[in-house]
Amino acid sequence: MLNKSSLLAVLRDDVNSIRERDPAAGSDIEILLTYSGLHAVMIYRVAHRLHVNGFKTAARVISQLGRLITGIEIHPGAKIGKGLFIDHGSGVVIGETAEIGDYCTLYQGATLGGTGKGKGKRHPTLGNNVMVGCGAKVLGPFKVGDNAKIAANAVVLEAVPENATAVGVPARVVRRNGVRVNDLDQIHIPDPVSQELCRQRARIEQLEAKIKDLKNTEKDELK
Repeated sequence: MLNKSSLLAVLRDDVNSIRERDPAAGSDIEILLTYSGLHAVMIYRVAHRLHVNGFKTAARVISQLGRLITGIEIHPGAKIGKGLFIDHGSGVVIGETAEIGDYCTLYQGATLGGTGKGKGKRHPTLGNNVMVGCGAKVLGPFKVGDNAKIAANAVVLEAVPENATAVGVPARVVRRNGVRVNDLDQIHIPDPVSQELCRQRARIEQLEAKIKDLKNTEKDELK
């Protein structure tokens, strides 16, 4: 169990982690006062301490107050290492059995969720230094390895190896151990929705051309 000094040490790690990774961070005071992601993690750490000591209802009440204040929902049963950076944060959801290693980054709208109502381990485990892009959904009781990156809006339904980048719906690994398939980050990725719309548009154009040919054939036959 974390004691008061341990909580302060973890808080220092959380603040330092933000300063190192966010170029907009001006000072420790600014981070402490204005970063909703840090506020959510601070509230979580208090709620988690209550949760592991058996005060589960009080822990849930505190976590829900944190959700109202920050727009970030972290179940007090989740296990979170030091240095978590939730950037912007609105809409982030971290489930009860989720586990997050040290110095991970979650962008707004990211979800560490489950795929069913069963008991036991239902949510993902993130290794150290994992990045989950904005809007990404990591769903299920599998592991995302150290230094992995999940692209924005990806839907991850199975394990991701360490040092890998996963992209798409459902997500697939496009880079691992420095071997690039595409030079991608959470912005410069193919949009699966746009790609599907393009395929459907091409199909519609083909069907319209066939209909036009049939109409022309009918007109010729009637002449």
